[in-house]
Amino acid sequence: MTDKLLKSLGEKYPLSELDVGEFATLKANGMKFCVKAYHAEGLGHVSVMRAKGFFGLMKMDTLMIVPKEKDLPLYSYDRIYAMGNDTLITELYDTLTGDADLSELDAVKAKFSHLPERDPGAHWYDSIKLPQSISKKGKKAQTSDLDAFTMEHFKAYRNISVANAPDKSKKAERSALYVNGLLEQGGPSTDVFKKALGEEKTARLFKNVLFGTERN
Repeated sequence: MTDKLLKSLGEKYPLSELDVGEFATLKANGMKFCVKAYHAEGLGHVSVMRAKGFFGLMKMDTLMIVPKEKDLPLYSYDRIYAMGNDTLITELYDTLTGDADLSELDAVKAKFSHLPERDPGAHWYDSIKLPQSISKKGKKAQTSDLDAFTMEHFKAYRNISVANAPDKSKKAERSALYVNGLLEQGGPSTDVFKKALGEEKTARLFKNVLFGTERN
């Protein structure tokens, strides 16, 4: 699915792959991660992380978009396939400096409201997580519906009509606050990487590769 999302994004914002150096492959918590990052022309920073582990019984795909040149929310897509379950988590974070019409995202969510909900739990970042976010958990039989939901929701996000970020420094500051919060207060994947890589290397992974907040 991440390949399809990248292709869809590239149709509007041409992608150029970036050098991720030592972070191209990582191992953590019994999983092997392959990491790539891109500059999306006219949009900002994009990263993709694919992981496999436990003898192929678990697969994880992640795609993140950190808008720098458009005033869009920060976008995070996670898909986890394990033990016959298919979990879809798409989170949008309020890094906006102005107004954005997110009504099409609401419409897509309503269209797929029949898919089983997943309790996301409580986290420190809930105050900036937008209601247009998704948390679903189904079985393999529902994968095609979850795929369709993912793509329609993504296209609605991609097609939001907003101006260029009016204050790029303020935009960058809001994105950095979220990323620094993950590093300081933790998160599901943040804690896994900290344990495997240590705090300093995890910070470089997050700031330079996954979110690009300290990458020009």
